Amino acid sequence: MRYLLSTDTKNNIMLTLDFSEILLRNTEFLKPFAITLTRDQEQAKDLIQETLYRALANKEKYNVGTNIKAWLYTIMRNIFINNYRRLAKQQTVSDSTVNEYFINSTQIAVANDAVARMNMKEVQAAIYQLPDIFKKPFLLYFDGYKYHEIADMLHEPLGTIKSRIHFARKLLKTQIERH
Repeated sequence: MRYLLSTDTKNNIMLTLDFSEILLRNTEFLKPFAITLTRDQEQAKDLIQETLYRALANKEKYNVGTNIKAWLYTIMRNIFINNYRRLAKQQTVSDSTVNEYFINSTQIAVANDAVARMNMKEVQAAIYQLPDIFKKPFLLYFDGYKYHEIADMLHEPLGTIKSRIHFARKLLKTQIERH
């Protein structure tokens, strides 16, 4: 069976094929922009696919002679922004209680400090069981001093201080894990 196509249908098919070919020739430059936006390879691939899909779906909005790259960049940027806004909206907390009870509540959650204090006592006990060679640099580091400041105070090379603090951490980890 033979189908006859009107000239409008033939032109439309030809325009779609030409447009698809133009898109394929210009997709490679989208990848760096997509990665810049998403900072993730897989999300970038999804963004490129969505951009090409939207471009094909809206080919009638493309004006011949317009910079195709700029048009595709605009589509991609808009998709990214819309997805970002949708994600932000999904992460918004809503309160559906009467008079927004939870949002308007002044009640504050009270943390149980007992466990934290017990853990801190264990850590302090473990620190004071460290050999002096590790304990001194670690305590200074724990107090907020920088490596180079500790090295100056203890008159030791910077690498030695970093090494001793590293070993102190390892020793503390094994001591705390035993308890």
